[in-house]
Amino acid sequence: MATFALCSLNKVGRFTWRQCLVSNLKGSRGSEESSLRQLPGARCFSKTTSFRCMSHGTAGRSAAGRSRRGLLAFGGVAALTAAAVAGLMANGHHFQRAEMATKIPQTADEIEQEGGILERCRGFMSAPITDISVLQERRGEMCTRMEMMIMETQADFCRALQEVDGGTFKVDRWYRKEGGGGISCVMQDGKVFEKAGVNVSVVFGHLTEEAAKQMRSRGKVLKGKDGKLPFCAMGVSSVIHPKSPHIPTVHFNYRYFEIEEEDGSKQWWFGGGTDLTPIYVNKDDAFLFHNTLKEACDKHHPQYYSDFKKWCDRYFYIRHRGETRGIGGIFFDDLDGPSQEEAFSFVKSCAKTVVPCYLPIVYKHLKDPYSAEEKDWQQVRRGRYVEFNLVYDRGVKFGLATPGSRIESILMSLPLTARWEYMHEPAKGTREAEILEVLRNPKEWV
Repeated sequence: MATFALCSLNKVGRFTWRQCLVSNLKGSRGSEESSLRQLPGARCFSKTTSFRCMSHGTAGRSAAGRSRRGLLAFGGVAALTAAAVAGLMANGHHFQRAEMATKIPQTADEIEQEGGILERCRGFMSAPITDISVLQERRGEMCTRMEMMIMETQADFCRALQEVDGGTFKVDRWYRKEGGGGISCVMQDGKVFEKAGVNVSVVFGHLTEEAAKQMRSRGKVLKGKDGKLPFCAMGVSSVIHPKSPHIPTVHFNYRYFEIEEEDGSKQWWFGGGTDLTPIYVNKDDAFLFHNTLKEACDKHHPQYYSDFKKWCDRYFYIRHRGETRGIGGIFFDDLDGPSQEEAFSFVKSCAKTVVPCYLPIVYKHLKDPYSAEEKDWQQVRRGRYVEFNLVYDRGVKFGLATPGSRIESILMSLPLTARWEYMHEPAKGTREAEILEVLRNPKEWV
């Protein structure tokens, strides 16, 4: 999971999923109390709080970075594995120069279909990171359209999870003094989910020398002005750890990154994916999950599912164990074609699958009984999940090594509980051995 989390100050707020605080459209964000107003029909309250184990406490709040100016007005986030520009900068395998402009012309029908900015904000978990007035002014720009999409994805997924669990997400807004911020939604110790996190980040600023060096070392030719490379990045990501060993863990991440070079030209790309980590093999669940993703991919290119499924299996591989983290899904990065509009359309299609590819599986297994032995096996498999995230996930590693990173958001992907047993190997012929065989030899599900 890769989320932009370069931040040390945050404010905790609680919102219902039909609530949204927005900034005064004509004013600047001075103090939060004076500049934020309530949308019609919404109720909200804030509450300073803290909670246990890998949740989000408060460290005050900052007015810095709350409104964007100039060319960087639409900074962004990358992957909620949480880690600064990690998921975007650390996951690349290739980088091609983008030929299309950032601003995408829209027809009247397309604008109407996407809906009014203000109206769409009423369904968010919190006010967008960017001022509503700025989003309205620049509604045709890719950064605006992507920010609205990731906010809607967060709200739709949180709403679906709250409905099945009966619990409520805690909404944690944080700001990054260098520019931008994020919204972390976390639900812990629920009836169905032990820990559920859905994060949005929208950050902007300048690439550090170390970050730029890493990108150049992978063949990315970037020319900054006076050693500086302005960037904006944004994304939504989620990791859900259920209580029942018969309900799989799911992870998804969709992000956008943009860099401005010395001559004013911009390079951009999209990345993301969705993957499933079951504790036991269920072929029907695997088919539903993969087929939902395949149908979304097939709308855009017949090779997308096949290529991105293989990429997912390669990426989520625990080398020291010789097994994958789960049964895969799709994973892609550096997507900068065939055009910006078409790439964005593909990412939107993928993001729309997060509810239909997962929630039917959750409902199906809600009342499945399980034994103490099955729960212990779930804990062992969660240990493998932790190993991958801390040892191999490029976003997490980059974030932990980046000064000023928001550690709570980076580690949000970890489960509340896990288990490591010495020399643990399930007996042959058991369901535990069956899933190990699948993880050691990834298979096709559709």
